[in-house]
Order: sequence, then C-alpha cells, then structure tokens
Amino acid sequence: MAYRIDRRGVLLGVAALGVSGGARAAAPFASRRIAVTVRGSGADVLLIPGLASGPGAWSGVVAALPAYRFHLVQVRGFAGLGAEANASGAVVQPVADEIARYIGAAGLRRPSVVGHSMGGTLAMMLGLKEMAGRVMVVDMLPAGAAMVGGTASGLGFLANQLGGYLTGTAAGRRYLAQMVAQAPGAQGSDPDVIANALRDLANVDLEPQLPRLSVPLEVVYAVGDDAQMNAAINARFRTAYAGKKGTALRPIGPSGHMVMRDQPARFAALLKAFLGG
Repeated sequence: MAYRIDRRGVLLGVAALGVSGGARAAAPFASRRIAVTVRGSGADVLLIPGLASGPGAWSGVVAALPAYRFHLVQVRGFAGLGAEANASGAVVQPVADEIARYIGAAGLRRPSVVGHSMGGTLAMMLGLKEMAGRVMVVDMLPAGAAMVGGTASGLGFLANQLGGYLTGTAAGRRYLAQMVAQAPGAQGSDPDVIANALRDLANVDLEPQLPRLSVPLEVVYAVGDDAQMNAAINARFRTAYAGKKGTALRPIGPSGHMVMRDQPARFAALLKAFLGG
C-alpha cells in the first residue's frame, strides 16, 4: 500500500499503526522543507537521498526489499520539487530538524534511517538526536569537507565564497544550472538550494560527535579497481569513523558515488542484512 505527501507537504492516506489495545493513526504532517512518500508495509525505514536527488535514487532498493515500509524523504528544491522554505538560508540543519519532526508526527518509534551522501549527514544527525534505531550512511564521511579532501575550517570558508559566486553572479548561476542539467537525478533542482546545501555541508563536521552516537552505525562506501587507491579510501573511512565504536565499514566496488545504482544487488543484500533480514 502506498502513501504520499501532497504538494503542500501534507501526509495523505496515513496507515494505522498497530499498538497495544488497538490502532492509532499518525497525525497529519505538513512541511515547507521536505516531502515524504510512504511505500510498502512492515518495519519502518527512512530513505534520504543525496544532494539534488529525489526519491527515484532508491527505486531499486524499494523494489528489491518489499517487506518494509519505506518513508522516502525529498528535500524541497531538489529533483523538481519547489524550494519553499529552502529557497534561502541554511538547508541542512533545518531539514534534519524537519525530518525529526516527521518521525514524531508519523508516530514512528526510532526507525532505521538510511542516507546517501548529504542524506548520510542527515541520517547521522538524526542518530545523534536519538530519533533513529540504527543508521546506515552511504558514501559519506562525517565531515562534509573531507569528501573532497578539505576541512570544515578551510573548505568551509571557500564554500561560503563559492556559494556567493554560484548564486550571486550570472556566470555562476549558468555554471550551476549546467551542472544540474548533467547530473543524474538532479534535473529540476533549484541552484540556490544546491549552493546553500553545499555551503552547509562544507561547514558540517560530525566526527567529534560520533562517540556519543549510541545506535548501531553501518557505512557503505564506493571503491574502484585500483588497489592502491582503494587502500587509501579504506584508511580514510576507517580513520573518520574511528570515534564510533563498532562501526561496520562495507566497501563496495567497482562503484561510483551512487552505490545503490552501480551495485544494486550487492547494496540490497547489505541493506537487507543491516535491517535484520
């Protein structure tokens, strides 16, 4: 059975959640930051896509694992959805807060949360808020700047400058529009929202907070065909997540950044095991 959020962000067709002594319907949910589509039945799993992506990034996952109720989150301003409250200012922290609000409004009890890229950052933030029962991060480091070899203090400043160029100049907006047009799944994304989200990510560093992440954490990440490069990638992920004891690191390759599309069968098997089979 499918459920969806209408264009205003209102949850439609909410399922009754089984509880002791009867069923309780989740409260309606409206948001100007996110939209959510709910598909299937079973244990609740939130799927959060990456920068400029929409729920379509998870289509293969939903089809491969029919025994779960998937809550597919879409950030407003990405993949054809109007920006609304994300049109200006910060994106990442307000979106994390709004997803947490959705979890409460929908009556979910510490669901599993899976996030790709920027979605992985959001998934960790939800875990730190104690809103998730377990977290899977797909191809993302706890410090957003580290994904391109920088630090929050250094790359964050450059990202602020770059964000101004991309959104404040005609040449920058044309360049960003070209990038969006060429990126898989990003068509229809708002350049301002992308630039602001990039700036946010470059200034986010969750690594110091990992020791207080109390829920199970699994990190799936892409590797290629080059053994020497793969060793460096493995070392980088191992070091970045060392603060969280028991983190399960799962390299998949050969793969690009969209692991779930490049290696769908292997990713689905890992996710199924992560969710408990």
